Amino acid sequence: MTTSGTRTLLLTGASRGIGHATVMRFAREGWRVITCSREPFPEKCPWGGGREDHIQIDLADPNRTIAAIEVIRAKLNGRLDALVNNAGISPKGPGGGRLNTLETDLKTWGHVFHVNFFASIVLARGLREELSAAGGAVVNVTSIAGSRVHPFAGAAYATSKAALKALTREMAHDFGPFGVRVNAIAPGEIETSILSPGTEKIVETLPLRRLGQPSEVADVIWFLCSDASSYVTGTEIEVNAGQHV
Repeated sequence: MTTSGTRTLLLTGASRGIGHATVMRFAREGWRVITCSREPFPEKCPWGGGREDHIQIDLADPNRTIAAIEVIRAKLNGRLDALVNNAGISPKGPGGGRLNTLETDLKTWGHVFHVNFFASIVLARGLREELSAAGGAVVNVTSIAGSRVHPFAGAAYATSKAALKALTREMAHDFGPFGVRVNAIAPGEIETSILSPGTEKIVETLPLRRLGQPSEVADVIWFLCSDASSYVTGTEIEVNAGQHV
């Protein structure tokens, strides 16, 4: 159970990259972090108490996502200060190629949208009372690919992120009367294990001329979940070295 005064974060897609950096950022601030991912809690993770606060769930299965609500609720003390919907998948074609609208089969579209889009509203709606009790915040992690054709991100991934941006606006409108803020962040080229070969050519065109670090994305997530952004809702912050300009 959450101890008095301790804030709690629920984070999906916690096992690597931006998710892992977000765990570290909030832990540094003294938050309790409940993590969700497809993978079991890693044996080598130095995370104190993390095993008890980890939920293994495949968000691609809507029935399991809905069932996980009660599992999560049992770990809360009636309050949830922040929900960060970070989980995302971007299937590739043969040889790691980009899957476009002509080549992506319907099953893949559904798989991507269940993880990248539907899980976000299922979790937020299912935990609305706990978010409201805490005056909490929701952060949806979208992507630069949600606003333009990207050379590596597939069509299903890109459109799911565009839909998630629109969902952020709709959620901000609907959750606001309950005292819950909903925002999004749109990362660009971040230095993680899922970078595609050829990314260096994109970096050459960015105003800041460098890759972003997962910790830099985590800092923006932290801002949107903290009291420093208490009057910010319904917005998407670009975290991409000016890639969108």
